[in-house]
Amino acid sequence: MTTGILLITLIERFGLMVAGAFMLLSISPVQKLRRDTNSPLQKSFCILFFGLFGILGTYSGNAIFESVANLRAMAVITAGLFGGPAVGLGAGLMAGLHRNIIDPGGFSALPCGLATVLEGLFAGLVAWRVKESMDWRLAAMLGLVGETVHMILVLALSRPFPQAVELVKVIGMPMIVVNSLGAALFVQIINLVSKGRERRESSHAEQILSIANQTVSHLRSGLNRETAAATARIIYDNIPLAAVSITDTETVLAHIGAGDTHHLVDKPIQTEATRRVLHSGQPTFLSGKRQIACGHPGCPLNSAIIIPLRKGDTVTGTLKFYGSQSEPLDSIRFEIAKGLGGLFSTQLELEDIHLKARMLAHAEIRRLQAQINPHFLFNSLNTIASFCRTNPDKARELLLDLSRYMRRSLDSSRGFVPLYEELEQVASYLAIEQARFGDRVRVDVTIEPDCTDWPIPPLIIQPIVENGVRHGIARREEGGVITLQVGRDGDELAVRVADNGVGMDEQQVQRLLARHQTDSHSSGIGVTNCRQRLEQIFGPRYTLNIHSRPGEGTEVAFRVPKIPMVQ
Repeated sequence: MTTGILLITLIERFGLMVAGAFMLLSISPVQKLRRDTNSPLQKSFCILFFGLFGILGTYSGNAIFESVANLRAMAVITAGLFGGPAVGLGAGLMAGLHRNIIDPGGFSALPCGLATVLEGLFAGLVAWRVKESMDWRLAAMLGLVGETVHMILVLALSRPFPQAVELVKVIGMPMIVVNSLGAALFVQIINLVSKGRERRESSHAEQILSIANQTVSHLRSGLNRETAAATARIIYDNIPLAAVSITDTETVLAHIGAGDTHHLVDKPIQTEATRRVLHSGQPTFLSGKRQIACGHPGCPLNSAIIIPLRKGDTVTGTLKFYGSQSEPLDSIRFEIAKGLGGLFSTQLELEDIHLKARMLAHAEIRRLQAQINPHFLFNSLNTIASFCRTNPDKARELLLDLSRYMRRSLDSSRGFVPLYEELEQVASYLAIEQARFGDRVRVDVTIEPDCTDWPIPPLIIQPIVENGVRHGIARREEGGVITLQVGRDGDELAVRVADNGVGMDEQQVQRLLARHQTDSHSSGIGVTNCRQRLEQIFGPRYTLNIHSRPGEGTEVAFRVPKIPMVQ
């Protein structure tokens, strides 16, 4: 066989090997191959995969002078670049030993088998040192060098020498060229398949995160009929499915899509498969009506993905994707469902944590409501008593103000109140203090009219106003002005309380904002407790912002997000 004919033959066989590699790399289990893995199972699979291609390369050529022109190098070099020294050596040993087994007496068996092992090991060592080893140019260079060394070993170790020379003359150039090109193309195919897989995984991740982002506002309220229906609708609108269903441990909370005539909301769970998942806590992919085990004879659903929803170690419900003949399910949707199930479970756990934080905050409110400053009460009563003889009508008004103040301060029945109630509490307090201090306490209040029903924690503005009076303007002989401004800023309520009193230095401000700081029981409901409750209920983003300078006054500002009223 001439060199030209051998070259054409190797190129033809090379094309078949590349096509086979591309097909195999498109199969789901093979797609899971990962570079730089430390898993012994993954490494073993890589050695087997590339080693089999190396063996296949032995049969890709023709027998010449009792030897075989082959394409082993392209497989073992790619193995080393992909998996490092261990994979390269393992694949090289598989292909090299096989070469010696099929023709143990061949005069070039030893150098050919040895060259295959060395090519795999050397490529692995290069990959270990080079960061971007999966480069087609590097693969081509290694193929060129490796097959050149292969030919040198044939000349050095094969006997008789004249026959070795004739062999190299015929197979040298074709094997060097085709193996170099083959290694480069094999590496590039793996890169293309890997990038395609990464794009798909990225697309799936974006889809999962998009759905999770849309559902977070619903699931933060827990798993119930309303939140389940909204969540199922978002999934159904974003993923091609026959139906989406969400259950708790006993009933169907939501079902959107095919089968809604018998998979009814608020009815007991219909399928035996769902009950099994609730019991086992394991995600399940079911194909066939028999596996779904729906008792309805006309059910159009013929496949299902069932994912458990958890709070900690407890299964609290399921997320179900259903497929039909027109909308079949596949492994991609299974992965999406598992991703969504994990995120939904996390959201439900965070909802529990948020609820506990709010309960703690409400408990703190109740504790603080028992800490009404006795000095304020005594001073108020003394002020009212002084008006009883001189101005009975004024005394009557002040008694009503004190009554409203005390009633709302001691009412712990609600976690949130509308803004106007808190403002009435502020007005009652200021009326008493203005009666006591006269013109020394002046007030400037600006309230936007469209925010008076905004729900806020009780006793959150009045203590800050009280702090401005007691520690700010009351310490100045001439008194001062308390400024209160409340208005909407997008989806948040902006509150600002300022005074032109004695002010504070930076150290005093930092003590008020310190996380470990707690107000004294004798000082009533102070600024620090307002900060703590805001952070407990709404998170650190909604803390107090305090700006103050000695002799210039103090400004306290905070924001409250819009939330439903909690009774």
